[in-house]
Amino acid sequence: MITIKEYDNTHKNEWNLFNKQSKNGLFMFDRDYMEYHSNRFQDNSLIFYEENKILAILPCNIQDNILYSHNGLTFGGFVIGDNMRQCKMLCCFDILIEYMKSKSIDSMIYKAIPYIYHKKPAQEDIYALFINKAQLYRVDCSTTIALKHMIKFSDLRNRGIKKAIKNHIIVKETNDLESFIQLLNNVLQEKHNTKAVHISSEIQLLKNRFPSNIKLFAAFKDKNMIAATLIFIYDKIIHTQYLASNNIGRETGALDLIIKVLIDNYINEKEYFDFGISTENDGLYLNEGLIAQKEGFGARSITHNFYKLIAK
Repeated sequence: MITIKEYDNTHKNEWNLFNKQSKNGLFMFDRDYMEYHSNRFQDNSLIFYEENKILAILPCNIQDNILYSHNGLTFGGFVIGDNMRQCKMLCCFDILIEYMKSKSIDSMIYKAIPYIYHKKPAQEDIYALFINKAQLYRVDCSTTIALKHMIKFSDLRNRGIKKAIKNHIIVKETNDLESFIQLLNNVLQEKHNTKAVHISSEIQLLKNRFPSNIKLFAAFKDKNMIAATLIFIYDKIIHTQYLASNNIGRETGALDLIIKVLIDNYINEKEYFDFGISTENDGLYLNEGLIAQKEGFGARSITHNFYKLIAK
């Protein structure tokens, strides 16, 4: 028999242990990651048990009578272990919908975990969403390099790398998050009239909690940071959480060199190098210039799929 419980702090250890041992868990589902911004979201995470053992966990928050999985995370969805079977997942969805009805929750926005982030096949939820007539209402286009099957860099990207080397650009790992956030915000302000979601103290907190998963690599000219990327490191994937380059960085090809160095560093350890999305307006607008830059490194599209599940 499968049962459901709402998460509270007494479940923290078993939640984190299950996430680590699951076949699609990620460090950003760890409670020490999720709770750094707990003041911004009303947590409504759920745990599914089978005979007193965790079968699945579901990171969620609730807002305006809608359940989200999870607004504070890039994506979410059911985190499951080897004991999950398709019929059990269908049962979990039945229980989830009954739970939503009992709490007068109208609907759920479900952000499925892209398959490249799975350690083992784990798309039982996608079939269950289909069976329960969930609507695919948003698709974001992300861009990823398959490191074991590299596509050649474009001539433009190769020229950028050569230019950076000619200009004696140095790429190295650094802990100077203050300079990075300043660089990033300057770029975001200039191009989009906005600021980064995270402030430097939040990134520093997360980096301290997950030092092997969060690293900062930057390009320097005359000891000045001119381009940088904050990367999230997963079991199979390097993900560029943030990318930024100032005018000098763009003129000297600094970001091209950073990407080349990172690919060379991780090509034998990881399977994918993921740049993240190039879409806006709920996936309806493709930033063609941005995705072309990523495709120049041999990256190609994968999708982040969003579903709306009605508690009928």
